[in-house]
Amino acid sequence: MNLTSRLARAALITVLAGAAGLSAAQGTAPSAKKDLVQKVLTLQQAGIESVGVGIANQTANQVLQVAGQAMGRVPADKREALGAELQAEVRKFFDDVAPLLRASAVKNAPSTIGTALEEKFSEDELKVLIGWLESPVSRKYQQMSPELQQGLGQKLVAETRPQIEPKLKALEQVMGAKLAAAVGAAPGASGPRAAAPRASGPVKK
Repeated sequence: MNLTSRLARAALITVLAGAAGLSAAQGTAPSAKKDLVQKVLTLQQAGIESVGVGIANQTANQVLQVAGQAMGRVPADKREALGAELQAEVRKFFDDVAPLLRASAVKNAPSTIGTALEEKFSEDELKVLIGWLESPVSRKYQQMSPELQQGLGQKLVAETRPQIEPKLKALEQVMGAKLAAAVGAAPGASGPRAAAPRASGPVKK
């Protein structure tokens, strides 16, 4: 598998692999309950934003790992300088996509985390949760956290994919050109070839 394909695979599959979608809410929750759910989301905004930032960080780390493997073909005297250049490119990519993913996480939290809270928590339970009391309710919420974050992560990756893919492709092209130049190959010849990531769904292993 060439460098570009591996980069795209790492970036687009990390969060989608094994993800299970959350079911849609049945009916409409009462206004008072919706207000309680919104308060929970407001209190948890930092954690919600961290889901998006985490996805951006995972993607950047995956790209660096694949690039690190490719560095083995680079002459030893060029590795340090090239490594610094590649890290700078990945950092720019992270700084570009992290705000986008963070905003998408906040936008999609009501329809994922909020929906699950409306379905599975009563008004009394939500009141206890808001108070952050040491209780079975808070333990229940903590147990649900992986499921809630997984559902949110799945939705925001799907929503932001059209915006992320061009940025990822541009990063792949820059890094591929730098690696090809470092090993003395012309980009597009024996170096890594650009290949568009599959946008229809996760690539199967």
